Amino acid sequence: MKNPNRFYTYAYLREDRTPYYIGKGKGNRVYKKHKGISVPKDKSRIIFLKQNLTEEEAFKHEIYMIAVFGRKDLGSGILLNRTDGGEGTSGAVITQEWKRNMSKADEIRRKKQIGIYSITPEKRREITLYCCENNLGIYGISEEQRKKLGRKTGIYCKENGLGIFAETKEDRSKRTTQTNYQKWMCLETGFITNAGNLSRYQMKRGIDKSKRVRLE
Repeated sequence: MKNPNRFYTYAYLREDRTPYYIGKGKGNRVYKKHKGISVPKDKSRIIFLKQNLTEEEAFKHEIYMIAVFGRKDLGSGILLNRTDGGEGTSGAVITQEWKRNMSKADEIRRKKQIGIYSITPEKRREITLYCCENNLGIYGISEEQRKKLGRKTGIYCKENGLGIFAETKEDRSKRTTQTNYQKWMCLETGFITNAGNLSRYQMKRGIDKSKRVRLE
């Protein structure tokens, strides 16, 4: 029986260490010739972004990373990819609705300068690549570690009157009401709801709660 977690995502880097192609594969696909895309002769410019994935997980991560760096042919970024990813004939199903939701979420983040779009593209690429290569940030912390860090941070903020604990009960109540009207989307499935419902939805399915984006 073949190992279902035999897939991975990868990037080809320019000499300045910025990516010019994002792909998904298995086996030695990362080193094979691509149609219209040159494979770096310098193997240090070939990096694995995520490994030990199912095919569906690999397709979804490919789509996500292409959305992050953008496509050169569309004028949205620096990649030479000619599609948004998720294409293939080996069985994984990525719905068009999921792709549309990803595209919509990315466009909203871009227009409102939310998250990764709140910093310059150059700095964003530098941070993302550094984290990928060194297993930092979301690339190096397990869900359990994030929970422990969150609990410690919450206790510290409560003891020192920081963050939400610096607000009055009235302010917190008002903010909670506003939050309940905000729409968030799961970056893995495209499911859209408010923040609280999305947290429960992702927990039930074992999805990392950091894989979300605010739509409005």
